[in-house]
Amino acid sequence: MEGGSFGAGRAGSALDPVSFAKRPQTVLRVVSWVFSIAVFGPIVNEGYVNSESGPELRCVFNGNAGACRFGVTLGLGAFLACAAFLFLDLRFQQISSVRDRRRAVLLDLGFSALWSFLWFVGFCFLTNQWQRTAPGPGTKQAGDAARAAIAFSFFSILSWVSVACGR
Repeated sequence: MEGGSFGAGRAGSALDPVSFAKRPQTVLRVVSWVFSIAVFGPIVNEGYVNSESGPELRCVFNGNAGACRFGVTLGLGAFLACAAFLFLDLRFQQISSVRDRRRAVLLDLGFSALWSFLWFVGFCFLTNQWQRTAPGPGTKQAGDAARAAIAFSFFSILSWVSVACGR
């Protein structure tokens, strides 16, 4: 990669799928993508339980619907962002302008840093709401999903910080 700018070879070079898949940035993005699924998936599937008083659903995180919405929004946003940035990484070799490459790298860096912070906030918020949740029949049923969402939100902090530092 001689003569490259912003971590890439010369513009217009051919894409090698094997070397692209082995790049640490690509691996970290795929890991972050999987972790985002592991956060919003359990919340969507098992994060809402029937309340004891009636058939209406309530969030397993202390009945706080905002906690479930925040977890789903954070996970879904990370899922979509990982897909978009993977596509950008894939097409990065075709960006010929140094200015556009710099913008792409700075966008990636800024977004990854912001999402790292949001994952930290989400982890703290979900953990706090889970800690305050009273034991009940619904929490026994959905407890594993809540704990999985909390655990993978913590792992997402690490993966997004690694993505940000890898740039």
